[in-house]
Amino acid sequence: MKIRRSQYSPEEQIEFDRLVGNIKRHIRESFTLKKLINPGWKQWGIRIACFAIVNLRHGLHRARTQLLNDRGDVPGWVLVVLMTTGLVTAIWTLAAPRIQSILRTSLDSMNNIR
Repeated sequence: MKIRRSQYSPEEQIEFDRLVGNIKRHIRESFTLKKLINPGWKQWGIRIACFAIVNLRHGLHRARTQLLNDRGDVPGWVLVVLMTTGLVTAIWTLAAPRIQSILRTSLDSMNNIR
């Protein structure tokens, strides 16, 4: 297998240079700033169509899985409700006297304003 240009015969070197030149020219033409920023309305149409198709398929798949999966996350919600109830009860038990005194003083001060 020939890897270096010097390994080719003079005729093959000419063909090699022509092919490499065509590849370089194609790369230069394809990746110009103008084509990267504004590829043209046909390319934008193709991009938008592909984006819409992919997102539509993804949305339909999510809707289908949500409709089929009616179990939900009941154990998680039950755990959240129980933990919240436990925390509120514990805080209320510990802080009830202080909360009552704060509430009494604030209501008494409001009655004295009138």
